[in-house]
Amino acid sequence: AAAAGAASPADKERFICIYPAYLNNKKTIAEGRRIPIDKAVENPTSTEIQDVCAAVGFNVLLEKNKMYPREWNRDVQYRGRVRIQLKQDDGNPCLPQFPTRKSVMLYAAETIPKLKTRTQKMGGSDQSVQQGEGGKKGKGKKKK
Repeated sequence: AAAAGAASPADKERFICIYPAYLNNKKTIAEGRRIPIDKAVENPTSTEIQDVCAAVGFNVLLEKNKMYPREWNRDVQYRGRVRIQLKQDDGNPCLPQFPTRKSVMLYAAETIPKLKTRTQKMGGSDQSVQQGEGGKKGKGKKKK
């Protein structure tokens, strides 16, 4: 235990963990959501979290086969965990605009909907939602 306490923030063990459940607007606080629902994202994946965090300059580690303990769904899309180096060896934040894990989670949740993979996929369904009546049609198309 003493060794773990002495580990520097640059060690992989000391990276913060972010599970997709933390940012998922489909989950309740009890199910593991950690940010306000209006800021959360619909079913984020660990890969998406990794993408946005790596893009902003974090040292990121993707652990594909880790499961969030409270996640009952064992599907691959719910699997995965992202580890992010929040602090440098001296204890200062790696990126000054992200001093806390919460700031990282909020940033990721804000950025994931803007990802190209999201905007292209969602493009079709957004138009049908705006028409009002077309909402049902959009859902049917999506299933195919």
